Amino acid sequence: MLTLTENAGRVVKTLAENAPLTPGLVVPDDASALTSTAGLRISSSDDNGFEVTMTTQPQAEDQVIESAGATVFLEESAAVALSDAVLDAQIDDQGGVRFALGKAE
Repeated sequence: MLTLTENAGRVVKTLAENAPLTPGLVVPDDASALTSTAGLRISSSDDNGFEVTMTTQPQAEDQVIESAGATVFLEESAAVALSDAVLDAQIDDQGGVRFALGKAE
């Protein structure tokens, strides 16, 4: 199962808490409900990579991972591909987020 570093957990949780401010993200009328259901969604892309998006809730077949108050939704094929991976995240000086995947030890 995908695991999150402490730093990734903090970053994902912060992104979810600020999701109502994310351009293009459709939020429910009750924005307070968003922070309890929002998460980072990782899905497989056509170029054998992964897409990472913030979303208000998982898709029906998503695997849900909760760690340190953060929620990650994994699309089925991404869950299989990342079953032994570790997700890390960093925020740069301009506030941009960079995610990195590594092998679990």
